[in-house]
Order: sequence, then C-alpha cells, then structure tokens
Amino acid sequence: MEIALNLKNQEKDLIQACVRKERWAQKSLYEDYYGTLMGVCLRYSNNREDALDILHDGFIKIFKHIEKYQPGTSIVAWMRRIMVNTAIDFYRKAVRRRTEDLDKVYDKQISDADAISALSEKEVLEAVRSLTPSYRTVFNMYVIEGYSHREIAEKLEITESTSRSNLVKARMKLKHIIQTRFIEHGK
Repeated sequence: MEIALNLKNQEKDLIQACVRKERWAQKSLYEDYYGTLMGVCLRYSNNREDALDILHDGFIKIFKHIEKYQPGTSIVAWMRRIMVNTAIDFYRKAVRRRTEDLDKVYDKQISDADAISALSEKEVLEAVRSLTPSYRTVFNMYVIEGYSHREIAEKLEITESTSRSNLVKARMKLKHIIQTRFIEHGK
C-alpha cells in the first residue's frame, strides 16, 4: 500500500515540476511516455518522420497545458487525447480540407477474419500506413480510438456521410492490401 501511495505522490510531484517548467521533469515525462505516444502517432502518419513531428508537437502542447491535467485521472489518457488531436491537426494541414463524399455508403466487412491474425503487428501497421491520410485518419479514429462518425465529422470538419464513406473505403483498401501484399504472396 505504501508503494502505491509513493507512486501517486511521485506522479503528482512530477506533474507539479512540469507545471513549474523544470527541464528534468519534462525530460522524465517525455522519456516515460515516448513509446506509448509514439505508437499513437505512428498510426496516424505516413512515415516515422511525420510521426515524430506529431509527437513533438503533441509534447509541446502537453507541456504548455500541463496545468489543466486533473490529478487523479489517467495521465496517459490525457496525453493520448492530446496526441490524437495533434495528429488530426497535422492531417488537416496536409489534406487542406480535401474530402471525398458518397451519397450512399454500404458497410463491407473483411470476409476472412483469420487473415489479419496471421499478420504481424508491423505488417498491419504497414497496411494502415499505406492508406491515404483521409482514410487512415477516419479508420484510426473510428476503429482504434472509438470515436463515433458524428465526433469524427465535428473534429475533422467533414460530414458524417464523408466519415462513413472514408471508413468503408479504408476497410476495402485494407482488405485489398492484406489480400494482395500479405496473403496471396505468402507474406
């Protein structure tokens, strides 16, 4: 029990030091959560360089707004939300509000669910990264982050039908990529 209290106190002290802009605390927070948050950034980016840009922009926002963090809540969840929003901002700049819209969208599923389980995490990430930024962003927000189409539409400033359309197209493209690149060619 004493260990748990010490860890909570350590996190509280670390956050307070970050609020005071102490470099050692910022460095510690960055190093402690680099891997977790880089994983989030990689899902939204075309390549590692873009992911690093998103990560660094996200940490700048984290340090700028660290006083808004509510002690007692999950610091990881709070920082993850900032990273997702930073990735969305990065996406907006890159796409410049270019969207694709369909009047009707029909949801299609990948028929061979076992195909994905045969792939490594790296191969799945590679397939997701090969999607266009608009497809990849909607796919990540809906499938990975759990946003609704309404929330995605608000955050990306697109229509709900565009969000649905991009998700369907992303799934179809992923199915094609997985079938041709990994399954048919024997990985």
